[in-house]
Amino acid sequence: MPFNVLPINRVMACFMPVANIMDNKPFVNITPFIMCKSPLNPAVAAIIAASLGSVTQGPCLPMTEAPWIPGNPLVMTGMMPVINLTSKLMCMYGGMISPMMPGQFTVMV
Repeated sequence: MPFNVLPINRVMACFMPVANIMDNKPFVNITPFIMCKSPLNPAVAAIIAASLGSVTQGPCLPMTEAPWIPGNPLVMTGMMPVINLTSKLMCMYGGMISPMMPGQFTVMV
């Protein structure tokens, strides 16, 4: 799913806002998607119960409160490290969100 970065830090790379580790807000930066397998997610637990215990994917309603880790401490935007392809975002339901493709390929962080 797309990763939404609001231009509040006023730093752009190739006409796109640069994300920092605090761009972790559910439904603002991280949109829901249908790739969750964690039985701690209530939606997935309901699907597993309805299918008599068979593990299946369900809708992900991201519950992300912690910042992205690790970020790149050598490049800062908004006084916070920027994120890159090695950054991870942990979900309270036990999952992990990671970037699949950068939004641009010109600027290295």
